[in-house]
Amino acid sequence: MIALVTGASSGIGRDMSRYLNELGYDIIIVARNEEKLISLKKELENKNTGKVDIILADLSNIDECKKIYRQVKEKYNEIDLLINNAGLGLFEEFIDTDLSKELSMIDTNIKATHILMKLFLKDMVERNRGKILNVASIAGFMPGPLMATYYATKNYIVKLSQAVREELKKRHSKVTISILCPGPVNTNFNKVANVKFNLKGLSSEEVARYAIEKTIKGKFTIIPGTSIKIAKILSKISPDSITAKVCYHMQEKKRSM
Repeated sequence: MIALVTGASSGIGRDMSRYLNELGYDIIIVARNEEKLISLKKELENKNTGKVDIILADLSNIDECKKIYRQVKEKYNEIDLLINNAGLGLFEEFIDTDLSKELSMIDTNIKATHILMKLFLKDMVERNRGKILNVASIAGFMPGPLMATYYATKNYIVKLSQAVREELKKRHSKVTISILCPGPVNTNFNKVANVKFNLKGLSSEEVARYAIEKTIKGKFTIIPGTSIKIAKILSKISPDSITAKVCYHMQEKKRSM
């Protein structure tokens, strides 16, 4: 079994790679940070028998995303599991956020996921097997003032995955798609996004294991933590205007001191 994990140098992606390798998967780990990838490769190869391959890539670059697919296709022909985990966040009012950072976020969170999902999914559908896990967020179900672009990117991932899932069902395909929608997780994401959470974050290790276990079982919407499950239900039954007000109030408390 072969899995490809993007954003594997830290956080949830790193811990998913660890757990998959522990389960016996050969893994292809993808990120920009060569030093961290090499360190993870050595760690895993010392612990487990599964092979670990490294691909250095900037997921915000469309051509590099396509190159990842070509490299994997040439070397392995096929993979069993694709995990689109790479993602960025940015906290501030929309009129104040840096446009170049937002566009890089859109490229990484949306375009990279879209490209890799489309290319690998075609192969999976052709052979009628395979799994894809797209890492979204509870943010994907609601508007997010003060993190407007980030929330919008996660909305895209949720809606794209929901639509493709239905298409696969109509084809009676055995290929499955899952979306991971956590709340706060203790990772380097918070530092990069310049945000801190009032809610206690889950550990990336427990989120990673929970996500992998549910993905293997074919579950579509994966939400770790009871409080976040409740938040999703409330966001679904509340008008968008109310949800936006609540989100703004919660987001404002996150401002880094």
